[in-house]
Amino acid sequence: MKDKKEKLTLRQLEIFLNVVKEGHLTNVAKGMGLSQSAISMAIKELEKILGNPLFDRINKKLILNEMGRAFEKEVAPILKKINDIEYEFKNSINKGMVRVGASTTIVDYLMPPIICSYMNIYPDVKIALKEGNSKNIATLIKEGELDVGFIEGVVNDADIIKSIVGVDELIVVTADTSLANECFIDTIQDKKWVLREEGSGTREIFLDYVKDKVEHINLFLELGHTESIKSLLVNHQCLTCISKISVSKEIEDKKLIQIPLKNFECKRNFYMIYHKDKYRSELFNKFVTFAQSMMRQVIEERSRASL
Repeated sequence: MKDKKEKLTLRQLEIFLNVVKEGHLTNVAKGMGLSQSAISMAIKELEKILGNPLFDRINKKLILNEMGRAFEKEVAPILKKINDIEYEFKNSINKGMVRVGASTTIVDYLMPPIICSYMNIYPDVKIALKEGNSKNIATLIKEGELDVGFIEGVVNDADIIKSIVGVDELIVVTADTSLANECFIDTIQDKKWVLREEGSGTREIFLDYVKDKVEHINLFLELGHTESIKSLLVNHQCLTCISKISVSKEIEDKKLIQIPLKNFECKRNFYMIYHKDKYRSELFNKFVTFAQSMMRQVIEERSRASL
């Protein structure tokens, strides 16, 4: 009687991908609540089943070899899909959790009414909201830590699906009333500029837009949050480029002024993003349809209010 050939198991694949991520068996064993010998045995059994080593053992660290890299490319999306399906079938269409990420401008000025409205309609659905800059949110989407993201930066990644959900205008503002007269952007390039940190969609869009219009921007300070920048501007003679919807109240209250720049029309898209291998459940589809529709509505309302 012939012995049955051993088959790959989901547990082996999970251990394999964790070892790829960590590189050391000790960290994987601790994270998975297993012994180091159990992790080592699982990798050896996996390599035995495949008939090829997947790692090079270099300086007590496991490094993927050519076969290992090819194997990871094939199995990573499969395991992600299985985890998504398992998660989905533990939830019903109107009950469960949606993990949402949003960049700072969207979190502060657009997402609160959207999430509140959705949870009022579907009280058994929980929305877990994660804030970060556009780059952070895209990374979390790519790693499968979020279901859907809403960002203001440009993402060019084959693993991420994106769609436009609205258009935003960036304007230059200050509390310095001596800059209330019309001018060109290059005449104020030497003023003290306060911008968001690297990875911010607002910062990237602005700097890309002005790169052919100015020799440089005198970057005085970088801050991680829009509200911090607005607070600084009110009390200091600095400038920033910021989303119009985020500063409409300060302009209305005359705490800040929009500098009337000639030949300056800086607009950007708001994007919804998700992983191409994301299992798009009914719960997921219902939320993103609602969020897209309401986001366009909120953007239009705020744009009219700022006129």
